[in-house]
Amino acid sequence: MTTVQSTSNNPTQVLLDSVNGTKNNAKANADGTQDRFLKLLVTQMKNQDPLNPMDNAQVTSQMAQLSTVSGIDKLNATMESLIGSVQSSQSYQASSMIGHDVLVAGNEVSTNGTGGYFGVDLPVGADKLTVTIKNTAGETIRTLLLGAQESGSLPLNWDGYADDGSIAPTGSYKFDVAATISGQPATAEALSYAKVMSISNSSGVIKLNLSNLSSVSTTDVKEIF
Repeated sequence: MTTVQSTSNNPTQVLLDSVNGTKNNAKANADGTQDRFLKLLVTQMKNQDPLNPMDNAQVTSQMAQLSTVSGIDKLNATMESLIGSVQSSQSYQASSMIGHDVLVAGNEVSTNGTGGYFGVDLPVGADKLTVTIKNTAGETIRTLLLGAQESGSLPLNWDGYADDGSIAPTGSYKFDVAATISGQPATAEALSYAKVMSISNSSGVIKLNLSNLSSVSTTDVKEIF
């Protein structure tokens, strides 16, 4: 009786490893995977048990595995290229903001004797808006009663004067904001005014480096001037 070398009709681990393996070069990886897959499949078919041959469903299933892996490799390469293009576009767009002034989350306002700019973000507007400017000791030096305001980012200017009519010393001050609607507290976010000095791109994350020594993403900017 002739001895027949029998192999399992299920994909071998070597076959699976060759299909699922990854390499740095996506195209070379996909081509190599296809070659290895076909060679192993042909070898498997040559050495199959003639009394229990692989049926069409098994061959089709293994070919589908190859097609799926190849498709994933191509999709990954396409996505990497797309992400790179988007990041380059975002960097270019962000660079156009250098030299512009922006309003971002923060509660500092500076004056050199003539006051300074700041802002408030009101998601739903307010019947009454109050801004309280304080010195480094936490003492209130100026209270601004701004009345009713519509929703959105509101650029504001402090004239640099204290409540007693004196000119506030040059320096940086903190400010608090309070808003109400029909006597009930409303959401209000303090905004600082700063200049975009440069941009940075670290691990695909684009940041705006501001004159107040903070860094924010482009989505954090409430208004550009």
